[in-house]
Amino acid sequence: MIDAPAKAAPKRATNISLSVDVYEDAKALGINLSQTCDQLLRELIRKQKAQRWAQENAEFIDAYNRLSESEGLPLDQWRSF
Repeated sequence: MIDAPAKAAPKRATNISLSVDVYEDAKALGINLSQTCDQLLRELIRKQKAQRWAQENAEFIDAYNRLSESEGLPLDQWRSF
C-alpha cells in the first residue's frame, strides 16, 4: 500500500480536551499542539488503514501464498537470483 504525498490540506478549527499538565508542559516547551496532533493523527490513520487493508485482503493473500508454495512463483523459471 503506497501513501500519497501529503498535500497542504485546508484546516478546520476544532476543540480538544487535554489533561492540564500535558497542555501546560507542551506550551512551556513550545510544542505546537495543532501540528503535533495533526502529525500523530496522520500516523495513526495510516497504521489503521494498513491494518484494515491487511485484514480485508488476508484471504486472498493466504490463497496466493498457498498457491505459490504448491506451484512456485509464476515467473520463477526466469529469475536470476
